[in-house]
Amino acid sequence: MQKLAKREEEIMQILWKLEKAFIKEVIEEMPDPKPHYNTVSTIVRILSDKGFVGHNTFGNTHQYYPLLPKENYQKDAISDVLKKYFDNSYSKMVAHFAKEENISENELTNIIDMIKTKGK
Repeated sequence: MQKLAKREEEIMQILWKLEKAFIKEVIEEMPDPKPHYNTVSTIVRILSDKGFVGHNTFGNTHQYYPLLPKENYQKDAISDVLKKYFDNSYSKMVAHFAKEENISENELTNIIDMIKTKGK
């Protein structure tokens, strides 16, 4: 799967949240300072060319929607982080978060329970 640039990913996050949106609605969701309309429109067209975004046409305007589910992109992104930073080891990744992010014993127990449940 193709990697997204930072702004592309930011716009995709907004489209996943809104499900459908016009450029003006995307801009409203973006943090200040708001980018120019043409900038966002160009990025959305790039996302469309990459196959991440589709659109419905209403006269001269387009309403955009994600073609790729967030879960699919999320899975690929996590897999990439796992390979790059944790030698493809889930245990190393979980150990990192347990150490650096102060995951509680209760949260670790919940993770173990989810793993056990997945196999059933």
